[in-house]
Amino acid sequence: MKKLWNPFKKVWKFVILLFLIILTFSYAMFQGGFVSWFLFYSFLPFALYCIGLSFYSLNELEISRHIPKTDYNAGEPLKVVVNVKRNSKFPIFYFFIEDQLDENLTYSQQKEKAKVLILPGFRKEFSYEYIVDELPRGEHLFHSLLVRTGDILGLVEKEIVHRNESKIIVYPAYTELLYRSFENHFDQGMTASRERVQRDTSLAIGVRDYQPGDRFSWINWKASAKRNEIMTKEFEQRQSHDVFVVMDCVPDMHFEAIVSFTATLVRAVLKKGAQTGLLTISRERASFPIRGGENQLQQLFYHLARIEAYSPTSFEKVLETEGLFVQQTASFLLVTGQLTKPLIQKAGLLGQRKGKITLFLIKGKAEAPTENERSLIALSNARNVRVLMVHEGEFESAFSEVNVQ
Repeated sequence: MKKLWNPFKKVWKFVILLFLIILTFSYAMFQGGFVSWFLFYSFLPFALYCIGLSFYSLNELEISRHIPKTDYNAGEPLKVVVNVKRNSKFPIFYFFIEDQLDENLTYSQQKEKAKVLILPGFRKEFSYEYIVDELPRGEHLFHSLLVRTGDILGLVEKEIVHRNESKIIVYPAYTELLYRSFENHFDQGMTASRERVQRDTSLAIGVRDYQPGDRFSWINWKASAKRNEIMTKEFEQRQSHDVFVVMDCVPDMHFEAIVSFTATLVRAVLKKGAQTGLLTISRERASFPIRGGENQLQQLFYHLARIEAYSPTSFEKVLETEGLFVQQTASFLLVTGQLTKPLIQKAGLLGQRKGKITLFLIKGKAEAPTENERSLIALSNARNVRVLMVHEGEFESAFSEVNVQ
């Protein structure tokens, strides 16, 4: 309805402008005298400017937006420069320009910074800049720029939406964290670590007696001939620790901290030289197989930048129904902001098949655990579940303790 009314509104204002010109001229003609003619000649420049502005087209504007880079981390500032170029020198009293941001950036403080009032006059080129102080995590679009102008009297107003799309990706904030793999401790003593031992067959460091299970290609024939016994090559052994991270995507007040800690965790694992995978269930299920390297880190960070807290099922349901866990031969790290008895039970059942499960409970700054959470942490020890409470802003101490009481 508003779009249909706009053309009639412009015509109506133009008719009013002509009516005022005729009215002041008629008043000067019939009244005569210095005052009446002074009134007419004083109004005439404004009227002529309004007529000229009504024929001025905003389509001549060339507007560009300059963003220094496309990749940011959450909390970083963003500097945006908007350049405007005109083809004519028609005097413009003012330009009101608004950079239309997406809904994630249009909270009040940042939205006001994206608006500016410029008095260009006869200038053909000008620019302005604004700064978004703290970028929120996510993929953000800059859709278009809204430009308005008009005359002093408000008789003529013009508006145009200039399409100019830009996109930036804001990765979750992370903390430098020293990752250490957990060994499985039980009441009876220490069990074998879940680290897989692999032999690097490219580097032989010696020979030893043959043992059942050794491959035929490992036999050192020269040493066997000398000793008259079958000798096999001794290879350097290296350990690889695979980690599979499961992040809770249920709506929670600590969700941003959960994402930030998950990013910190997977980065620390990969920087350690280990391999990691990730499972999230939000609007869609997303599973990343266990891999290592910089490409894996980029994929996980891009996914964590866009993830939202829209999981339709609870975290314990994810552990119960996800068949992927049965196939994994890795250490499981769970990240959540809510500790419940069903979650401890499901994690305990998973731990019976996969070894001790580590669950990171994310809390706010200086937020103390509730009595219910304390009792659940005590229950988790009996269920073979290791619970580590991590406070926001203190991620670097996540591996400093084994259990939190």
